[in-house]
Amino acid sequence: MKLVIAQMKHETNTFSPVPTPLARFAAGRPLPAEGREVYEAFTGTGTAIGAFIEIADKVGAEAVFPVAGNAAPSSPVDDEAYESMAGRIVAAVARGCDAVLLDLHGAMVTRTHDDGEGELLSRIRRIAPQVPIGVALDMHTNLFPAMGDQATVIAGYQTYPHVDMYQTGARAARPIFSLLSKKIRPTMAYGHRPMLPHVMRQSSLDSPNKEIQARAREMERQGALSASFFVGFPHADIPYAGSSAVVVTDGDAAKARAMRDELLDMAWNARGKFVYKVEPLEKALRRAKEMSAGPVMLLDHYDNCASGGTMDTMAVLGGILDAGLEDVAAFAIFDPQAVEQMKRAGIGARVTIPLGGKLEMPALGLKGKPRMVTGNVRRIVSGIYRNEGPMARGEIADMGAAAVLDTGNVEIAVISRHVEPHDIAAFRALGIDPASKRYVMLKSRVHWRAGLGPMARAVVECAGEGVCTSDYSQLNFRRVRRPVYPLDPETPPSVRAPVN
Repeated sequence: MKLVIAQMKHETNTFSPVPTPLARFAAGRPLPAEGREVYEAFTGTGTAIGAFIEIADKVGAEAVFPVAGNAAPSSPVDDEAYESMAGRIVAAVARGCDAVLLDLHGAMVTRTHDDGEGELLSRIRRIAPQVPIGVALDMHTNLFPAMGDQATVIAGYQTYPHVDMYQTGARAARPIFSLLSKKIRPTMAYGHRPMLPHVMRQSSLDSPNKEIQARAREMERQGALSASFFVGFPHADIPYAGSSAVVVTDGDAAKARAMRDELLDMAWNARGKFVYKVEPLEKALRRAKEMSAGPVMLLDHYDNCASGGTMDTMAVLGGILDAGLEDVAAFAIFDPQAVEQMKRAGIGARVTIPLGGKLEMPALGLKGKPRMVTGNVRRIVSGIYRNEGPMARGEIADMGAAAVLDTGNVEIAVISRHVEPHDIAAFRALGIDPASKRYVMLKSRVHWRAGLGPMARAVVECAGEGVCTSDYSQLNFRRVRRPVYPLDPETPPSVRAPVN
């Protein structure tokens, strides 16, 4: 048995100014990993591709690994980057295989294609019309018809924070192996509801998504091969942005459709609970200052790099400095120039530098606003660390060259590559103990709860500035299907998105 196993992951924020070249998929390398490098990098990790590898090894399958690329969310993927990775995958399939297992995201937009994953699957189908294709997808998938039409089995994350990546890979792969053994005949149904749930209301730890994902898991216990509800990624101005569901059964199309509709109806009936109400920053920080027991998590959720944010806006950190909050750790400001300035100054030096605000955000009409910050350079590190989990356990992460600037009240992590603080290892690499702090500022929305959630004594959501804004009125949606809830409050449940 010969398998093609590959990873090509990107969540695209079409409003983001952060570029997405091939190097962004390579985690500090010149090119994304391929061949034996992929096997060695992901074996034993809590990732979907890690599950593919383990299951393939158990059955004694021969596997080839054309590419493993995973880029932090940002603007549409450069065509050169997309063609490089997709070309490697398609070429590997063309050389012959019994099945394909793909660790994709589901919300990749390129400079040319609204649906990067569907385009890849369509290319594979043109050269291998009968080959079984198992696909693991992120819960933030924006499902286009090509994904549902061309894949054999789709399984999506059922947790947000995404702590079930490995399990999702197994849910996508096992039906493919059963199909190859002629034990089952996968039948898939997919569909949509015209709604854009706010990311801040999407966590599977909270209602209403908690109950929807629990029902999906129950469906699998009741015989579905895979049941997935996708909240969708709303910061993508494309026709199929938003919620969808996919259910796979063993040859029972009616059952698949009924379960799919049940998941979609659960989401639609709870659509009002997916709407986020923004609290002004000044009010949020006043509340935070009154809190005594820490750590209090201050979420700079308008500038989350895991949703395509620049990670360099200074509104929330500036507000913290102006409010005089003490005993604060801030992770992180993306500012390679500032890191270089601190490296030149050296550990122990006192510096005054323009921090953050280097990137403009034309989609929001915002200019970069650096802030002059004075402090001591406490640490300078390489920025490479291994995730402890539970999210992406064992995977190598790279924040690039990084430094800690200590103002006396605030320890500020300054980094050179975008990483979200969902793992305690990011802080340990910088010599910071967040559990000992009164306040921890995080440029995060939900994923922080995976590795840091247990230590939080309170949470304050801080609306600053950035392309991950939770205020939809700041985003100029022009191509998304309309009507769509909540942009259009009277949206009926059966709006079909146009296809370009």
